[in-house]
Amino acid sequence: MESISVLNIDLFQGGRNTSDFYFSTLKNHLIVGHRHLEKPHRHDFYAAILFTQGRGFHEIDFQKYEVSSGSLFFMSPGQIHSWELSPDIDGYIFFCSQDFYEMHYVNQKLRSFPFFGSVHFPRKLQLDGGHLQEFISVIHQLEKEYHSQYYMKNGLILSLLSQIFISSARLFSKDFDHLSSSAGLSYFKHYQDFEDLLEENFTAEKSVAFYASAMKISPKHLNRIIQTVVHKTATDLITERVVLEAKRMLIYLDESLVEIAFRLGYEEYSYFVRVFRKSSGTTPTQFIKMYAS
Repeated sequence: MESISVLNIDLFQGGRNTSDFYFSTLKNHLIVGHRHLEKPHRHDFYAAILFTQGRGFHEIDFQKYEVSSGSLFFMSPGQIHSWELSPDIDGYIFFCSQDFYEMHYVNQKLRSFPFFGSVHFPRKLQLDGGHLQEFISVIHQLEKEYHSQYYMKNGLILSLLSQIFISSARLFSKDFDHLSSSAGLSYFKHYQDFEDLLEENFTAEKSVAFYASAMKISPKHLNRIIQTVVHKTATDLITERVVLEAKRMLIYLDESLVEIAFRLGYEEYSYFVRVFRKSSGTTPTQFIKMYAS
């Protein structure tokens, strides 16, 4: 098995001076970047994709989403994705580096948008006819500015990106009403702190008590925060993060199952299999067969 390729913006820029922002129609993107996109891969940037025509499936970190007109997807650095799309597919794709956005917005971080801030948040927003036209209008402005040499070009690009991200967050919040209140926003910030700690420690630390102690709160309160934000327990998220990494490694790394279990912090392979099966519904061996077929 081959390791997972990580793509950066430079691969798609075609000689442009800037490597911090990229925009293209989806049809052209698939033609120009075909050799990079034919296999599942990761990005080192934040990406958004709006489909306006065609159908298919878009898989992000082993979660498969249906694609149709109005499907808007968001991806964070490090996520693995692939797709199966109909020949008539079209739409728009744009991505930016973290520095490009956050150097200009000191108090606004990309991870403050829930679809960029949590691996457990849905990655797809389905736009209806009215909202789709509103988004397309803003994206057309973004496209025009990207190809221009106007004064303060980057400033307008950043403003349009913020408009798209904020509008998307508001539409998402209709399904997540608890994120709209001030208390909900405070809980989401604590939740992001938990995810940051989890990202750094999930291979070595799998107890709720460890993360609660690091955050200087009780395990009960940590569970209350996570239950409010994503309707799961802290143990659920710890296990899901480990199993997600296991799936990535099982498919794309040339290592034995025992080696992968050990790298993820399990000294007993049989226990790793039980955890994997309980979380995903299959054994590691069955999972490999599913994705090798």
